Amino acid sequence: MSLDLPGFADPVADAHATFRAVLDALAHPGRVQLAGTGLRPPAPLMPATAALLLTLVDVETPLWLAPDFWPAREWIVFHTGASPIDDPARAAFAVAATLSDFEGFSAGTDEAPETSATPIVQIAGFGVGQRLRLSGPGVRGSATLHADGLPPDFPALWAANHALYPRGVDLVLVAGEALVALPRSVRVERA
Repeated sequence: MSLDLPGFADPVADAHATFRAVLDALAHPGRVQLAGTGLRPPAPLMPATAALLLTLVDVETPLWLAPDFWPAREWIVFHTGASPIDDPARAAFAVAATLSDFEGFSAGTDEAPETSATPIVQIAGFGVGQRLRLSGPGVRGSATLHADGLPPDFPALWAANHALYPRGVDLVLVAGEALVALPRSVRVERA
């Protein structure tokens, strides 16, 4: 039973460290940060995904889980108090293992762009795979990100999201205990 698996060993310090990691990742797009070190969540959650949920989600947070993540639902509900919703368009956070587009998620409004969704997508790894060039706020000049597990047309998907700015989603990619954030303001091209 997944409830036998603990959450953070030190909830205050671990949540603080995870919050700092995701803030740093958002401030420095493409830079790998660590979160969830030592955390052993139920499958298919990766440690960094679990840490993000334990830190950012609570009883008032609309959370959508892709069907692949339903086996971890009981653990997520127990540790966060969240009640996962069925409609990704109403989600503040969404967890998925694949990404085909961003159209199912809220992009916010011109008056309230902060109401957009933040998808957390688990991928195979960083340092290998698709080579992407990032530019824009938080990136000095340009940065290169290697990400294994993104769809081949990811640069085009991201360009459509970026074109909505200031609307659009912010994306967090996770591989094990590593995470990378792509705020909607950053440009992504094939390198």
